[in-house]
Amino acid sequence: MSASPSMQDAVVIGGGFYGATIAIYLARQRGLKRICLLEREAALLQRASYNNQARVHNGYHYPRSFTTAYRSRINLPKFVRDWPEVVKKDFIKLYAIARRNSKVTSKQFERFCRETDAQLEPAAASLRALFEPRLIENVFVVQEYAFDSSKLATWAWRELSEAAVDVRLRMRVETISRAGNRGLRVTARCAEGATHSICARYVFNCTYSGLNQFGGDFPGTHTRLKQEVTEMALVKAPPELEGLGVTVMDGPFFSMMPFPSRGLHTLSHVRYTPHFHWDDERGVDPYARLAAYHRDTRVDRMIRDVGRYMPAVHQAKYVDSLFEIKTVLAKNEADDGRPILFEKHADLPGCFSVLGGKIDNIYDVLEKLDAETFGAAPNHLSSLRD
Repeated sequence: MSASPSMQDAVVIGGGFYGATIAIYLARQRGLKRICLLEREAALLQRASYNNQARVHNGYHYPRSFTTAYRSRINLPKFVRDWPEVVKKDFIKLYAIARRNSKVTSKQFERFCRETDAQLEPAAASLRALFEPRLIENVFVVQEYAFDSSKLATWAWRELSEAAVDVRLRMRVETISRAGNRGLRVTARCAEGATHSICARYVFNCTYSGLNQFGGDFPGTHTRLKQEVTEMALVKAPPELEGLGVTVMDGPFFSMMPFPSRGLHTLSHVRYTPHFHWDDERGVDPYARLAAYHRDTRVDRMIRDVGRYMPAVHQAKYVDSLFEIKTVLAKNEADDGRPILFEKHADLPGCFSVLGGKIDNIYDVLEKLDAETFGAAPNHLSSLRD
């Protein structure tokens, strides 16, 4: 049985990093008083916000997408400024260029870093010795960080509470519809089975993999999306790799990054991390497909291939795997770019769908939100933490 609809200034659907930050931004920087955040899980930042590589990008990863690299170069200093308590800097980050099957050479990578003004230094001999020289052309020390998603969740809870955002957990949104002079109507079902109806002037759909899984008048996104079931392996690094993060570029290779919230390293591989994929469509619930998946780990294959390039990884101890849905824009399959999706639904005035491929994209989203929703930035956009 549905309760009578409550009235809000804005409803944010999705309690990941993007949904939480947008709700806080609307309250603190835009002055909205009645904001409701709906999350289907039992806590915030539990899905893609946690189950990822925990990398704060600085552009190095995208030599084939200059725009993505450029935005990362702009956004990383802002992220470090706004969330200093979650950023992990106390490790050495290496980028290595493979001799074969890489889409960029060492010289091309160096030129790319000069063009984007990204810090790059030749690695010391002791670091180069970690790699198989027959397979690795060059190794560089770069400036790239990791973030602690557990600390980020703590920040989100605190800020949402202080901003008086009405956070409702274990609420699965089913429809978004027109509500006449009341703007938009969102209906959601709670864990106990009851349905709730909320009316609002604005609705922000920040559900990541669930962007197109609503009924009612919601039209779906114009942008084509691709869904992947992915595995991020968690390992205990051997002593010689413990204080390092490593990425081998640019092709069917791997990354090994600190995962601060568990004191481990993630191990991901371009060939083995994606288990299977499909084109996103309404009625095919990505989370249901993930829940039904058998989740057999591919970590043995990851370690076997990574060990050819970096032999010490054979001594890593496998601990766990994070399985999650990864959502990407189909148009960026060729260049690996990670632009944001920010769609204004003309048939549902006040309704927006939001998707960010990387954590630092949040600033691009907020700039777009200001332009599309409010017409201009607030006077104090300089920091999210004012």
